[in-house]
Amino acid sequence: MHSSAVRYLRTLKDTKQMLLPDNIHPDQTVYYNGAHVLNSIQKANPIEPLELYMETKKSRDISMSLFILCLDWLFILNAIKIGDQGKIELCI
Repeated sequence: MHSSAVRYLRTLKDTKQMLLPDNIHPDQTVYYNGAHVLNSIQKANPIEPLELYMETKKSRDISMSLFILCLDWLFILNAIKIGDQGKIELCI
């Protein structure tokens, strides 16, 4: 196997470990909590970041740091974007 393929497989494994680690409960992962953040955005699209945090907190007890990680992950996936007025919007 080529060294680039080996590096790719290692990176793929490391990425999976970040999103779905096997040493913590699934409900504490970025993957799971990101779904709750998306659900909150769907209720009020677009929405201010702090309002989104408060809305998400109603359905899921989430820390601010985990919330920010979820926003980063959703942004990287092109699931959300920041609008002209600084509000978070779903990408269509």
